[in-house]
Amino acid sequence: LVGSDEGLQQKLAEAILREEKSFKISIHLATSLPLPSERDQLRPRIDLIVFVIDVKNKYSLKNVEASLAHVDASFFLGKVCFLVTGVGRVNYCSVEMNAIWKLGEVYSSPVLFCELELEGIRVATAQRLLRMLRICAGHVPGVSALTFASLMRNYADD
Repeated sequence: LVGSDEGLQQKLAEAILREEKSFKISIHLATSLPLPSERDQLRPRIDLIVFVIDVKNKYSLKNVEASLAHVDASFFLGKVCFLVTGVGRVNYCSVEMNAIWKLGEVYSSPVLFCELELEGIRVATAQRLLRMLRICAGHVPGVSALTFASLMRNYADD
């Protein structure tokens, strides 16, 4: 999880870890990329990168845009998504929604909208991210991260 609001990231990570799952996961919270290189040999495989953008914080989008330069191009084949939070407060919006849609388009990655401050939506978002992670990690036979990303794009176009 990469984003500028560590408190919300922590709550989302806890919600993900509380969900029932048939595989082991590790969640790394980062405010930006690149990750420090001194622990590279200890870092587990990364199956999904979730960029968290808070629409109430203009720095949040700029932080994500700067971090994207440090992501290997192969991750944009279904292993990156943008999670936009704060959408319930459009009056306090500091981020242009077109800029967020453009990110999803440019990086061929899904854009998910939620309100992480609300427990029920946070739990539903955690479940959705876990389903995506299962696919990205190769735990769903016959479905690759690339096919899944393609299906997400086709669905969004409809």
